[in-house]
Amino acid sequence: MVTALSPPTACVVPTPSQLAALGTVLCLHRPGAARELGGWSSARRAQAHAGLDLDGMHESLRFFDADDVCCWQLHLLPDSDFLAWERLAGNLPRCSDVAPGGIGGRLWRGLAQRIRGGAWEASVLRFQSVPAVPEEGGPMLVASLGTLSPLGIDCARRIARGNGITPSSSLDDCCCRRAAAAARSASPDAYRHPIPLS
Repeated sequence: MVTALSPPTACVVPTPSQLAALGTVLCLHRPGAARELGGWSSARRAQAHAGLDLDGMHESLRFFDADDVCCWQLHLLPDSDFLAWERLAGNLPRCSDVAPGGIGGRLWRGLAQRIRGGAWEASVLRFQSVPAVPEEGGPMLVASLGTLSPLGIDCARRIARGNGITPSSSLDDCCCRRAAAAARSASPDAYRHPIPLS
């Protein structure tokens, strides 16, 4: 399924072509009718985020709406284009955090996010920049399901769990296990197929 939205106007967020250069990313979006690209269309600013927790280092791009609430997140995966990610992240304001506490703190944060009621949904996406018709203005952002390697699947699962997305509703479904099994038993290109996350 492909979703297309016009870019936000008068805002400081990455362009469709910058997002298209990233390759496959994990997109965290709010549940609702707009689905995967709703957060991008309402974003007014973006920042690059780096964090460290018990699972290691992770990087994301976080997008904020007019109320300065995080409305969309893109997460770097092993299948993403690292050079394009670095170029884009290098042009955005940066923030970072280190998750405090040990396993107990991590469990409490996960529980708190789940109690808030499924704040995020996850999808593995690839973006494309499509020229708009003349009356629409600039290029449009289009999203399609991305493909992941077995390492990318594991990384996406970890990020989703860390953001309170329960395994039953996202990444731990049978298609991920089939994809990992196919990668171990088939040709090098056989593991690349779309994996829906929600």
